[in-house]
Amino acid sequence: MKIQNLAVLFIIIILPISMILTSYTQNQVKTLGIQTSYDTKLNNATHDALKAFQLNTMNSDTSDLSNSKLRDIEASANTFFNSVASNFNMAGYNQDILAEYVPALVYTMYDGYYIYSKYTNTLDSTNSNEVIVNEMTGETDEQSDAEILSNDREDVTYKQNQKLAGLKPYIYYSCRYKYNGNDFVITYSLDNYITIQGMINVNGEMKWVYDAGYLLDNVTGDITSSGDTYYRGVKIDTSESLKECIDETKKEYTYIKVNGVKYYQNDDGSWFSILNGSRYPQQNFVTQTNAGIKYYREAEAFKRRITNDYNLGDLNASHAVDETGASLVELDANGNRTNIPKLGNYKIFDFGNMNGTSIEDPNSNFNQQRLAVIRYSIEKNLSIAIANFNDYSGVTANFQMPKLQEDEWDKIVNNVSIISFLQGLNIGGKVYNGYSIITNNKNEEVVSEDSIYIISKNDSQYHRANDVELKGKNNLEGVFNVDLEIKSITDANGVAKYFIPKQLNGNLITGSYSSIVNQTGVEQTDNLYQYMANLNTQNPRLAQVYFTALGRERYSSYKTYNDPEKEKEKFTP
Repeated sequence: MKIQNLAVLFIIIILPISMILTSYTQNQVKTLGIQTSYDTKLNNATHDALKAFQLNTMNSDTSDLSNSKLRDIEASANTFFNSVASNFNMAGYNQDILAEYVPALVYTMYDGYYIYSKYTNTLDSTNSNEVIVNEMTGETDEQSDAEILSNDREDVTYKQNQKLAGLKPYIYYSCRYKYNGNDFVITYSLDNYITIQGMINVNGEMKWVYDAGYLLDNVTGDITSSGDTYYRGVKIDTSESLKECIDETKKEYTYIKVNGVKYYQNDDGSWFSILNGSRYPQQNFVTQTNAGIKYYREAEAFKRRITNDYNLGDLNASHAVDETGASLVELDANGNRTNIPKLGNYKIFDFGNMNGTSIEDPNSNFNQQRLAVIRYSIEKNLSIAIANFNDYSGVTANFQMPKLQEDEWDKIVNNVSIISFLQGLNIGGKVYNGYSIITNNKNEEVVSEDSIYIISKNDSQYHRANDVELKGKNNLEGVFNVDLEIKSITDANGVAKYFIPKQLNGNLITGSYSSIVNQTGVEQTDNLYQYMANLNTQNPRLAQVYFTALGRERYSSYKTYNDPEKEKEKFTP
């Protein structure tokens, strides 16, 4: 055969293959471009939702209350769906259509989380309500919710077996433990605060225990009266005076913060709180600014109750059980028990600087258990919510929980965050199954170690606590980063006024560029506790203001279980 004939035959064979491969490559590139575009749109919508939640909570005097928090989260969810619809509008999707492809939104809070998804409304058929059945005679009858809100009534708000979309009940970061007759639940949080509830053997007698507090090592000195208290060798300040502005006039008021609520002092010595822009006088309200030292003293007392009264020093992660009381162990590929605990096998309350690690350190056994419980709870309940979405969505898609990366879980279990999911959209060569995780470290929910900024009063700048410039400064003040953010208040005429709470003699405090913006002047550390303790000999004032501010803000933050009136009594001399 001539070479020309071979060339023609080669072209006839190769040309179609080349055209098919070219077309396939182009389609793959196009699909990848669409996927990248959808990822960006989903990230933007999730960021908008978190920003809406942040703005609502920071500018609301009632944001710590449960009903107010629900309102803020529902508003945030609406922002997400509006934003995602706006972002995907050019792709031909409106809000109603996209709602069928969003199996769940997750809002991780301080001590638990909400899942926004679809569910079937089930009315209680066992409870009893007294209702009037004859208005003329006043005759009453006992009926259940299911009977009162029956489907044959047109005036009811909720109906039996109605499919709705909204927030499911709040789920705490809780884990149940059983051993040696003890049966109790520990509720964890995004920091070292825990709540213990259940039956515990106290000095040989089974008792119901309800206790809560922060877990700390290294508290020494006087922890019962007015003497000096030390944390990691750093003396906690008892003389700090807190001041901030409450409106655009820049007048500074002395204040204290109790259970998430700030109380301000007038020039005549009287006190008031602020709710929705209005001032409410506080009668017989005599206070002292002692939250910082109380944090450490009460943490030490809580530690002694755990180890001495409740004898929980031998509590092991392997003692964890599920809601039925069955042990939590791993299963092999065949579904058989492997006797390997899902949440680990180590002592949880590792007090006493075990191997040089304190219980509040990031690498402690306690923190390992805390993170494992939070992750296990979210994974379990989120997987169920997404899988159940297959029964509610009107589209033919297989909704399932994606596998999140370890660094993504690190962000989720340590921060207030929103996790959004968008699945089942056809993008040409594949089906789009995306998710987005956006975290927020400036919120009223949690006081993390890096939430405390340090103000240098000499240059009126605020810095991150591990800014190397601070090592040579002494005229310092520790402040919660939220108090440096702009806030708004509406006057009597309905006009919004903007101001920044924390100022210095009416002057604005600016952020250090090398510390706050590009962070080139920040010394990297994964343990701010130890970082500050090491600085105590070089700059004791820096360590003091940091630990005092951290204790003050954590102790005075809102807790679900706190009685506000009893909390106020703690601040009365």
